[in-house]
Amino acid sequence: MAGTSTRTTPRGASPTAASPSTTSSMRTGAGGVGLTNIDGMIQGVNYASAAAGIISSSGSELGMHVSLTQQVQQVEDTYEQLSLALGEAAAGNLFRRSVFFVSIGSNDFIHYYLRNVSGVQMRYLPWEFNQLLVSTMRQEIKNLYDINVRKVILMGLPPVGCAPHFLEEYGSQTGECIDYINNVVIEFNYALRHMSREFISQHPDSMISYCDTFEGSVDILNNREHYGFVTTTDACCGLGKYGGLIMCVLPQMACSDASSHVWWDEFHPTDAVNRILADNVWSSQHTKMCYPLDLQQMVKLKL
Repeated sequence: MAGTSTRTTPRGASPTAASPSTTSSMRTGAGGVGLTNIDGMIQGVNYASAAAGIISSSGSELGMHVSLTQQVQQVEDTYEQLSLALGEAAAGNLFRRSVFFVSIGSNDFIHYYLRNVSGVQMRYLPWEFNQLLVSTMRQEIKNLYDINVRKVILMGLPPVGCAPHFLEEYGSQTGECIDYINNVVIEFNYALRHMSREFISQHPDSMISYCDTFEGSVDILNNREHYGFVTTTDACCGLGKYGGLIMCVLPQMACSDASSHVWWDEFHPTDAVNRILADNVWSSQHTKMCYPLDLQQMVKLKL
């Protein structure tokens, strides 16, 4: 399940991130929805929706989207379809062997809490909002568990306070990240990781690997030359200071070499960054991000 916009397949992985031929992957990254072909479903299904968040109201001002709860309902629908086509035992076995990739939550901050939509900041202190998000996530993971999902890759959030939009909005003087925002995100990530550990202790026939997107991203920001980046603050495409005032709307606004930038636009990293993070998730190629297992190990795991 996902709520953002860019997915990169790790180098060396098939498009469905399935490793041994006996293992299927139910991929839930960003992109299209609506596979009805059973053979296609067995190879992988993508339930993601741009602008979606963990809670239903996140991203509502951006138009129609499919919330996390609705995405999980779609997974349940898929399970029912596979049960009818293959038999319940075979469908259950397929789900138990499959890896579910869950990456969602940035929009709950970017397009909801930090914008104080519907006065949300008056109703929830940051830690209370984080608890709401994590408790909602836990319930949806439990709903997945109830339909035989046993292997989950759970992505933490990146350093949202380093995005060009917030550098511009909060008046960053020299490109320093916005600590207030990052501290809230760090607290969310900590609670999410704790929840994942608690869940697998209560459900020992399951495995959730938490992937620390924040630390993986900070490693890139702090070692830009090692990774081949020139700028870590300015968006490749956008207007205003740091390219964070006006979003990328025309091709003419883009820089000539996006691969030298960490940020593509006011909120999203470039493909070059996504490739590094994807390699880390797949096999810890550059630095270890996923605990206890990376995606390649998770695919091979037998529970």
